[in-house]
Amino acid sequence: MRNISLNKTKQWLKHSDTPLAKTLFAQIKTIRRLEIPAPRLAVTPLYFIYCFLRTLVTTLTRILWWTPLLKGRCDSVGRNLNLFGGLPFISGSLKISIGDDCRVSGHTTFSGRTCAQQIPELRIGNNVDIGYMTTIAIGQKVDIGNNVRIAGHAFLAGYPGHPLDAKARASGQPETDDQVGNIILEEDVWLATNVSVLAGVRIGQGTIVATGSVVTRDLPAMVLAAGIPARVIRHLNKPENKTNQ
Repeated sequence: MRNISLNKTKQWLKHSDTPLAKTLFAQIKTIRRLEIPAPRLAVTPLYFIYCFLRTLVTTLTRILWWTPLLKGRCDSVGRNLNLFGGLPFISGSLKISIGDDCRVSGHTTFSGRTCAQQIPELRIGNNVDIGYMTTIAIGQKVDIGNNVRIAGHAFLAGYPGHPLDAKARASGQPETDDQVGNIILEEDVWLATNVSVLAGVRIGQGTIVATGSVVTRDLPAMVLAAGIPARVIRHLNKPENKTNQ
């Protein structure tokens, strides 16, 4: 009832032609636009103080709280982990190993398939970036090689979470085993923003997948791929001929 009365009052102020409503509406708009003087010499130092304190609090929280919590959840973590923005959401039974010099967004999701016969495994190599709001769903195994870059909003879908059969899906049954597969990202792969990689896919060394692409099948090494489904656009360089070596 209170919300209904408040909405009616707002509509009356906005649309009524009465002098009282017009006066009150004008005064409210004036109040909403109020601001205090902000001389540059005074507010610039305040801004830098704010940034310093924000960075200090964020850094201390990362060092003393978020990073130790993640290490406590993982099976192994290498040196120089840079965990920024909080603690990744981890669900299901899952083995996690992280290599050296990795940078992982705290807004990442790591999800292990709950009905797997063996514990799903996520292996992250050295010098790997995992960006903001990326989801990695591990059905059996997801292997991320050294020097891989995964931009924000990527989705590695090792399992879909639901079966194809509508009745089974409506009754809450999990996906079937044939919908599950490993995902392998070889060394130096770069997944741009909003890339999805489906189960059973292997992406070759040094390959770049363009923004918004959906990778449904294996990609060879050293190519630029794009589209839905992703296809090879061009080769990044010619493979070395090792037959005469």
